[in-house]
Amino acid sequence: MSTDYQQARTALGVRLRELRAACPEGRLTGTQLAERLGWTQSKVSKLENGRQTATADDLRAWAAATGQPQTFEELHARLRGFESHIRSWRRQLASGHRPVQDTWNELVSDASVIHEWEPAMVSGMLQTADYARHVFTRYAELQNSPRDTEEAVRSRMKRQEWLYRPGKKLHVLLWEAALRSLICPPSVLAAQLDRLSGVIGMDTVQLGIVPLDASLRVPAADGFWVFDGRLAITEDWHAELWLDDADTIATYQRVWRSLKESAVFGAEAQHVIAQVRRAPTG
Repeated sequence: MSTDYQQARTALGVRLRELRAACPEGRLTGTQLAERLGWTQSKVSKLENGRQTATADDLRAWAAATGQPQTFEELHARLRGFESHIRSWRRQLASGHRPVQDTWNELVSDASVIHEWEPAMVSGMLQTADYARHVFTRYAELQNSPRDTEEAVRSRMKRQEWLYRPGKKLHVLLWEAALRSLICPPSVLAAQLDRLSGVIGMDTVQLGIVPLDASLRVPAADGFWVFDGRLAITEDWHAELWLDDADTIATYQRVWRSLKESAVFGAEAQHVIAQVRRAPTG
């Protein structure tokens, strides 16, 4: 967990403790507040000491139980402030992949220009349904999350309608390794590669492939997305990071431009895809 995230959670805990002490009816002990809320005393302690992340419902209940319901908006703003930066997969996937996909659909729908770098698998914006199905299955197994694969696939496919809307532009760079990764059966991968070949030349898509033997100015590290130059999102195994400060976004934009210098486009990209398509899969 990042230091900034933990500091923000600790600061929220301090504020919760202040509200408990400032109850209009008189200072409440942690045990008394727990009894009012129907919680364990340990939950109150963990929240106040920054060892557990409160939910919006927790904060609403805390504000009401301490006789200060008007403070909920302040508390909720604090929560949104640090949760908007680190969104754990454990919490996001508690109800399955479909809600996460729906959130992304709203995000993409509001964007006009998206820049994306994918080093490990094909961009979700360009996936076939069969390829996406295998990706969701693998992640559900990893995260031990509810299996809502078909709903998640449908949501991801709906997102791709964005590609056929005028005024939109997807600039996506894929490392050649992503084209070769057998996250799915060879026949599914073959169809996925055909799909990639088919999007080259679309008005709304600029697809670049970074060959494995290309000289790189920066390492082919984690994938990321930049939305209209206002928001950057990257992923780790434990969480998504939503980053909206100007300096950080500028860094991701520089990385993208550096990777673009190593990419091939158009007929050259078609050639790389065709080579991978013809390669034996073992």
